[in-house]
This record gives sequence, C-alpha cells and structure tokens, in this order.
Amino acid sequence: MNSFYPDLRNVRNILLCKLRHHGDVLLITPLLIALKNYCPQAAIDVYLYQETLPMLEGLASIRDFILYNKEVKKRSLWKRIRHELSILGQVRKKKYDLVINLTEGDRGALMALLSGASIRVGFDAERKGMWGKNRCYTHTVRICHQTRHTVERHVDVLRCLGIFPSPEERALSFSIPPSAFERVDRLLREEHIEDFILIHPVSRWLFKCLPEKTIAEILRHLAQRGHKVVLTASSDPLELAMNERIITLSGVSALHLGGKISLKELGALIARSRLMICVDSVPMHIASALQAPSLAIFGPTSEKTWAPWQNPKARVIFSTEHPCRPCYMPGCGGSGHSDCLATLTSASICKTVDEMLGAYNAAEKLYTLKSSPK
Repeated sequence: MNSFYPDLRNVRNILLCKLRHHGDVLLITPLLIALKNYCPQAAIDVYLYQETLPMLEGLASIRDFILYNKEVKKRSLWKRIRHELSILGQVRKKKYDLVINLTEGDRGALMALLSGASIRVGFDAERKGMWGKNRCYTHTVRICHQTRHTVERHVDVLRCLGIFPSPEERALSFSIPPSAFERVDRLLREEHIEDFILIHPVSRWLFKCLPEKTIAEILRHLAQRGHKVVLTASSDPLELAMNERIITLSGVSALHLGGKISLKELGALIARSRLMICVDSVPMHIASALQAPSLAIFGPTSEKTWAPWQNPKARVIFSTEHPCRPCYMPGCGGSGHSDCLATLTSASICKTVDEMLGAYNAAEKLYTLKSSPK
C-alpha cells in the first residue's frame, strides 16, 4: 500500500460516498469545497441517501449525485439487486479516478473497490465490518480516537491526500434557493410575524430531546417577554405530536410549522429568526452553515464532536453534573430517558437565551448607530 501522497494532477472524476443522516452529510461540505479548490480540473459527484439530497443540493462544487433509495430494502430480493446493479452501473460509467468513502459501512467500501478507480480512500476499518475491508482501498486514513470534531475527522481524508486546508477553508455551506425564502416570508406574513424565536425541540432520536415540560416553560418565558415563537419538526408523527403537547403545556400561542416546510425552507426560517433553540440535530448544523444565532442543548451526545462548527453566534448548554456523558446511550441504561437532559432546568436555559438576545439587541443597536447618516 502506497504511503506517499497520490498524484492528483490527472484526476478528472471524483466520487465521494456519504451514506449517513442529514447532519452528517452537511458536515462534509468543507471537504467538498476544499477538494474542488485544490483539484479545480476535477468534477465531483456524491453518492448518498436520496432523502439527504437537500443538504448538498445547489452547491457549486458538485457536478452530480448518485442516490440510494433506502425504501428499496423493503422490496423483493430481485428489486434490491436491480437497484444495487443500477447504482454500480452509474458508478462504472463515470470512470472515476478517485473514490473517497466517508462512511463506516461496507457498502461504500465495496463501491470504491468496484468503481475501477485507481485511487480509493477510506477510513481504517480496524477489523470491523466485512473481512478484508481495508483491501478495498489504496490509501487508508488512520482514525484518531481522541475527542475531536466530526469536520476535522473528514478533513483528515484531505490531509492523507496531501491537501491541508486552512481553518478559513473549513467552513460549512448550505444553499437556499430564493423560492424557499419567498415561501417562508409568505407564511410569516400570513401570521403577522416579523420578529421571532425559532424552537426546534425534536430530533430523529428522541432520547436527545429535553422533557416537554422544560420546553413548554421556555416557550412561556419567551411569550411573557413579548417574543413570537415558531416551532418546527419533521413530518414524523412522533415529532409533530410532541410539539403539539409542548404548545398545549405552555398555554401560549405559537406558530407550528412542523411537517409543513422543506429542509431548504427550514434553512430560510433559521436565517430569518432572531435566535434558534434546538437540540443536537440537523438544524444546529444548518445554523452554523448560515452563521445564524443558535443555542444548542446537548445530552447523551458530545458537544466536542458535534458542536456548532465555526459559528461565533452559537452557544451550547449541557449538564456538568453527569460525568457519564457523553454516553451515546438511548437514555440512561437504554431506558429512553436521559437524566442529563431531565435535570437541566428551564431557568438556566432561559438565562442563556436572555443573555444571547441581549447581546444580539446591543449589536443591532450598535450597527444602526454606525450605519445612520451623521
């Protein structure tokens, strides 16, 4: 196995494999952009789950997408095989020179091997997954087991290719079309909302969420201070029901847009908000890409690994009384109930919210003073 940096000067077609969830996909954008900057002659495609396409759609550094439909797993064996062969055919047709697998699973490793690319890069399997997995690659990236941000882990792939982007070159990117802003602005106008706080209290993994009572108390606190509140969620019935219960518990009025807007429109809503309050979920990463004010609440997951990336307008809150975190468990002992979140008080969160809003208002007044004609 070649231990030297590969020669990228003649690379014309690159494929990146990232078969993960929405937030994970957004966090590869620094790698994508840096790779395009250092290999401007190359066209870059991305192999990802169909549902995560909005996270990268619209980025100028990407030529095309190869989409895997997870729903095919529910179909017959023949239909699954046909779907796999169709994707392999797309990959082989593009004649990639470089394939980078950013996913720990076996599917991306096999795709790298079967692609026919002369340069194939992936993370060291460390004896996990299928037998001989590292043989799928010409270059393996050693995994640093010290706690570090996921973006830096992605950038390690570039470092192993001889590309060393500066910190300024490691920013997230999320493209929002004008139509998304237009629809969000229309929805807000219909409710006579101009200035608002956005709360996204849910996550794909509900054990990462604050208790509903805590969120309701935060909502009530904001309403008492005259703030309009907008709540968002995915179209998942569990998330929608949770938001409805929060509004009922709070006893105050809030605009619930859960299940009514797309991911691009969620980005537009985050950009329009005065502040977003959320848990460790994809809206937090979108806010970082947009450099939008946000407060992220962490429980069983690590704020060092998944924190808002390069966003000076973001803050995080987590329990300092639980040495067991981050445990990445689905609740304490697998119970679905995370004590590190249940013991976070609404008072402590509201205090931080008030501080952030105060700083935001002060900065806004200073900007107005500097911009006003003398």
